[in-house]
Amino acid sequence: MTYSLLGRCERTGQFGAAVTTSSLAVGSRVPHVAPRIGGVLTQHRTDPRLGPRGLQLLAGGCSAEETLAALVASTPDHKWRQLACMDAQGRTAHFHGAAVKPALNAVHVKNCVAMGNILANDRVPAAMAEAFLQSEDQPLAERLVRAMEAGEAAGGEGKPVISAALLVMEREVFPLVDLRVDLAPEAISALRTLWDAYAPSVEVFVTRAVDPDAAPGVT
Repeated sequence: MTYSLLGRCERTGQFGAAVTTSSLAVGSRVPHVAPRIGGVLTQHRTDPRLGPRGLQLLAGGCSAEETLAALVASTPDHKWRQLACMDAQGRTAHFHGAAVKPALNAVHVKNCVAMGNILANDRVPAAMAEAFLQSEDQPLAERLVRAMEAGEAAGGEGKPVISAALLVMEREVFPLVDLRVDLAPEAISALRTLWDAYAPSVEVFVTRAVDPDAAPGVT
């Protein structure tokens, strides 16, 4: 019972992912993103090992389609997996295993792939992708959060979501944004609150790492 998306910002080169579900700790299991490389989503009966494996393939020059094919071929349990990939050029691919439960769907638009399983209806990913496209003038993290809100408004999951995550990578090896919500009665609303509070500090935390003499404050 999960819906998620991968996104890319052409202006900044950022890659990111957002996800929500009705079980705990989704941020530690589903989204995998690397700067200048792309991203992988692994969900349904989630195998987090497929995320780092996919990023290695992308880093080695495989396209999104090639990476996805290799991931499917490498796991004997692929019937349980729902996967998506995005490569450095923003190309996308997805896979639904034969045992992934409906309603399920995946939608590809420019610089984005949105997907879900055990959804209230199969229109949820399309609503997410459309919200991502319609907010192109916004920072990538904001676009991803708006997409999650649109997915919820379109019906979301059959059960209330309690876990959500937002992950964005840019130039550094550490995340530009890495926010997680767990055991919250309205996880997407809680993620919105977190992102709105964190947004003004995004560049400050990067500056503290790469040029501390230029950073404001000492905390």
